[in-house]
Amino acid sequence: MDRTNIGVAIVAPSGYAPDPCSYARGVERLRAQGWSVHAYYDPERKHQRFGGTDDDRIRQLHAAASNPEVQVVMALRGGYGLSRLLPGIDLSLLASSGKLFVGHSDFTALHMALLAQSGTPSFAGPMVCIDFSRDDPSDFTMEHFRRCIEGPSHTIAFEAKGNPELDVSGVLWGGNLAMLTHLAGTPYLPRIDGGILFIEDVNEHPYRIERMLLQLEYAGLLDQKAVVFGDFSSYALTEYDNGYSFETMLAYLRERLGVPVITGLPFGHIRDKATLAVGSHAHLRSDGRACTLAMTHYPSLAALD
Repeated sequence: MDRTNIGVAIVAPSGYAPDPCSYARGVERLRAQGWSVHAYYDPERKHQRFGGTDDDRIRQLHAAASNPEVQVVMALRGGYGLSRLLPGIDLSLLASSGKLFVGHSDFTALHMALLAQSGTPSFAGPMVCIDFSRDDPSDFTMEHFRRCIEGPSHTIAFEAKGNPELDVSGVLWGGNLAMLTHLAGTPYLPRIDGGILFIEDVNEHPYRIERMLLQLEYAGLLDQKAVVFGDFSSYALTEYDNGYSFETMLAYLRERLGVPVITGLPFGHIRDKATLAVGSHAHLRSDGRACTLAMTHYPSLAALD
């Protein structure tokens, strides 16, 4: 396969692009990579806060999965909306298509549904808006995206103070914490024991992060080798918190959960984000500060070759 002529489908299973000019810039940036763009999202068909009616958005996914000229299916953006579609999506069609499904935030619902229903890996990574459409696109994000989907393996290095020493392996799974909590108890969340769970979120106060993780623990979902924190940002503390901060929440969870907690993963609603192969075999190492996360055994462009 000529990897400079990849077919990339744009789908909008969640929100619409609020700025048409920004969306057009994102499409051009995809084309500038040498990729052929197949846009199933139509800005004129937005519906309420969504990138189309529920039926429209399901059709986008199915059409992209059925197109033999497409290798990568990329979400337009997150927001909200995928939850409404899950019962109507032909997950077996998506899983058998061989496409590489890419997105994050609300797209976590599709990552988890594919993994739960068929064991199909996918990619927590950049989206058209805002990663490709922003005024200052991140070289870090673009490089890690290319390296990960090209495969057949990918390693991320990062560091943070206060991490425990660790050397573990397991299935890599996770994504947006609110979406994971939302899917608990449904057939769309995989039951993975002894895996490596990664999480991120935005606009969530530390107490809400604590509450969601406690819910996952109470649901029996934190029997993991490690929980890896990506970025949690854009929250505001107030005088009422009285010393309760992200750091105190993190210390409490490290004592309470009984599972190693690693921080510093460059992933989430941030400019510089790594791409993660959800459902891959992962090897996580930490010396107490420097960490590596190595991913293998996942579909990639190398596998399509």
